[in-house]
Amino acid sequence: MTTRHSHVRAALLAATIASTLLPLPTISPVSAQIVFDPNNYAQNVLQAARSLEQINQQITSLQNQATMLINQARNLASLPQSSLQQIQQSVQRTQQLLGQAQRIAYDVGQIDHAFSTTYGAASTTASDQSLIDGARERWRNSVAALQDALKVQAGVVANIDTNRVEMSSLVTASQSATGALQATQAGNQLLALQAQQLADLTAAVAAQGRAQNIEAAQRTAAQDQAREQRRRFLVPGQGYQPGNARMFQ
Repeated sequence: MTTRHSHVRAALLAATIASTLLPLPTISPVSAQIVFDPNNYAQNVLQAARSLEQINQQITSLQNQATMLINQARNLASLPQSSLQQIQQSVQRTQQLLGQAQRIAYDVGQIDHAFSTTYGAASTTASDQSLIDGARERWRNSVAALQDALKVQAGVVANIDTNRVEMSSLVTASQSATGALQATQAGNQLLALQAQQLADLTAAVAAQGRAQNIEAAQRTAAQDQAREQRRRFLVPGQGYQPGNARMFQ
């Protein structure tokens, strides 16, 4: 009996020791458990994607607005170069040359007065000296008109080099224009330069025409005066009268 009790006691002791060595099962509270919901996760991901897409759209819209503002600023930028002063100076030089016209100027009143007196019909009562003085006056007018025409033409030729420099600068500015306003301003200045060149051409033609017309008027007046002098020469009793001529001392 003693041996049997010893074995039972030993078995109980072993079971007790084994039970103390085994881990006890842990029970977590309900509030500490993690539950994964696939539907909720998918909805969250979709909502985040939509939010990101909206942000990208807003960024693109802001970029487009910034580009539009930059383009507007370029289109409103003024041309940094202006040839207006040079063009005006060229026109003023040509006007000054026209204003320096000698004797018969570019004035309707002076022209009418000259053609009623100096270039009028030869007077039958004027003295021979008066006829000679009138012819000399007309010759001086023709020479002065030719000189004025040459001066105007010289001024126009002098403006060619200035116009060449301004044209080159304006074409370069037009080609490098960053906006519509700069291109338009460059085009307008080129048109102004062309108008100035046409004004120079008009002035040269006017000066040349003035000289030619005064020369033609001189020839017409000279022909009329020659007829009057011939008439006086052929009048009986007042023609050539022979006289003594002393040729050698």
